Amino acid sequence: MGNWLVNHWFSAAVLAAWLGINIFLFTYYFLFFDRDERYFYTRAILGSALAWARASAKCLNFNSMLILLPVCRNLLSFLRGTCSCCRRTLRKQLDHNLTFHKLVAYAMALLTAVHTIAHLFNLERYNQSQQATDGSLPAVLSKMHLQDSKWLNPIHSNQTTVEYVAFTTIPGLTGVIITLALILMVTSSTEFIRRNYFELFWYTHHLFLVYFAGLVIHGIAGLVRGQTEQSMAEVHPYHCAEYLTQREQNCTHSCCKDPEFGSIPAESWKWVLAPIILYVFERILRVWRAQQKVVVTKVVMHPARVLELQMQKKGFCMEVGQYIFVNCPTISPLEWHPFTLTSAPEEDFFSIHVRAAGDWTERLIDTFQVETPRIEVDGPFGTASEDVFQYEVAMLVGAGIGVTPFASILKSIWYKFQQADQTLKTKKIYFYWLCRDTGAFAWFNDLLASLEQKMAESGKADFLTYRLFLTGWDTSIANNVALHFDTATDTVTGLRHKTIFGAAHVEHRVCSGGCSPPQALAKSLQKSCHQHSSLDPRKVKFYFNKENF
Repeated sequence: MGNWLVNHWFSAAVLAAWLGINIFLFTYYFLFFDRDERYFYTRAILGSALAWARASAKCLNFNSMLILLPVCRNLLSFLRGTCSCCRRTLRKQLDHNLTFHKLVAYAMALLTAVHTIAHLFNLERYNQSQQATDGSLPAVLSKMHLQDSKWLNPIHSNQTTVEYVAFTTIPGLTGVIITLALILMVTSSTEFIRRNYFELFWYTHHLFLVYFAGLVIHGIAGLVRGQTEQSMAEVHPYHCAEYLTQREQNCTHSCCKDPEFGSIPAESWKWVLAPIILYVFERILRVWRAQQKVVVTKVVMHPARVLELQMQKKGFCMEVGQYIFVNCPTISPLEWHPFTLTSAPEEDFFSIHVRAAGDWTERLIDTFQVETPRIEVDGPFGTASEDVFQYEVAMLVGAGIGVTPFASILKSIWYKFQQADQTLKTKKIYFYWLCRDTGAFAWFNDLLASLEQKMAESGKADFLTYRLFLTGWDTSIANNVALHFDTATDTVTGLRHKTIFGAAHVEHRVCSGGCSPPQALAKSLQKSCHQHSSLDPRKVKFYFNKENF
C-alpha cells in the first residue's frame, strides 16, 4: 500500500473528493425532497421516486460542470506551465485528464439511468393518480387547477398517455434526446471503436453540443412541482392535508382552500454556464490558431509506410514530448488527429511521423505521395514527457510508432550535448524500443547513431543505454544475425548495441521517466514501479508516466 501511495496519493485524494461531493449532493437533496414540507403533496403522488429523480439530477448537474474541463487542452497546458515550480506529484495529475473525463462520463451514464427510471415511475404514478376515482389524496390533487397554471399533476385528462408526455413536453422530449446523445457518446468511445473507427468516435462525440443544449432547457417547463410559499402560509399541508379528502361542499374552514403549486426553477444552466463559456473560448483559440499558415518544408517516406512531415509555423514554440492536432482539409475539413512531435525544441522546424493505421492516415500518406496538400495544425499541448529532464535517471519505453515522443527527447539531448548544457539534471537514460519488423527501426537509426558518436566524443558513452527488441522475425533474419554475431555493429540496425530477438522484460528494471507502450506493457511497468518504490525519502522512488491524448 505504501508503494502505491508514492505514485497515486494525490489521485486518490482527488477521487475521494469527487466521490465525496457526489455522495454529499445525492444524500442532501434526496433527504431534502423526501422531507421538505413544500413537496408534501408531490410525494403523496410520486412517493420516493421524487427524491431519486431530483437527487440524481443534482449530481448530473455537478458532473456536467466537470466533464468539459479535462478536455480544455489549452487550460491544462497553461496549468502545467504555471505549476512548473510545484511538486512533480501535482503536475502529474494533469496527465490523468482523460481518465478523469471517462470516469465522470461513466458516472453521468449511471446517474442518467437512475434519473430516467425514477421519472418513468413518476409519469406512471401521475397517470394512475389522474385516472383514479377513489377520492384518495393523489386523485383529489390531480383534479385541482386543471384550468389554470397552478396544477400539480401535468397529466390533465384520462386520454393523455405516459408516452404522449414523454415525447411532446419540453422536459420529456429533451430528456429523450440528451439520453440518446449520451448513450451514443459513451458507446462510441470504447477502446475498440476509437482504435479502429476513429471517425465514428470523433463525429458522435460532438453530440455533446446536443447534450448541453438539451440540458440547459430540460427543466424550463417544470413538470415536477411543489407548493408555493404563499399557499404554504395559507393552507399548510401538515394541518390541512386531511381536509382535502373529507371536506364538505360548503366548507368554511381555513383549510378548505385548494393548495396552489409552482414549478421548480431550472438550475442546470447555472452549473454548466462557466464551463461552457470556458470551452467556447478554448475552441475559439484553437480555431484561430489552426487558421495560421503552416508550411510543409520536407516530406520523407520511411519504410513500413511511415510518413515524416517537417513543418514551420510562425510563432510555434514547443517542448519535448508535446503533441499537436493535425487536419488535412483535402481529406476531411472536420477531422483532427493527434500526433506526437518528433522534433526537438532546438530545431527550426517541427515534425511528426505518421504510420498507416486507419482510413484517415492511409489517405494522408497516399495524398502526400501525389501532392503536398494544405495542412492545419493546432497545438502544441503538454504531456508527461515534458518532465523527463526533471529526473536523474529516466527509462523510456516505446513500442512501434509509440516511440515518437522519445525521438524528441533524444534529439534534445543531442543538442544539449552539442551546446555543453550544464543545467541538464538527467545523469542516465535507459531506452527500450519494441518493434514487430525491421523496417520500423530504419527512420530512428540515424538519430541513435549520432547520439552514440556524440556521447563517445563527450566522454559520456554510458549516458544512454538502449535496447532494441525485434518481436517479429523469421529464420532468414536469425541465420544472418548468427552468421555475423562477432561483428562490432548490429546486422539489423548497424548500431553498436545488438538487436534482441523476442519480447522484452523491462519491467524488472528502472521505470521512472516516460512510457509510450501498449496497454499490457504499460500496466506491467506501472505495477513494477509500485512494487519497488519506497516511502522512505532516503531510498529510491519510481514514478510512472504514460502518454495520453
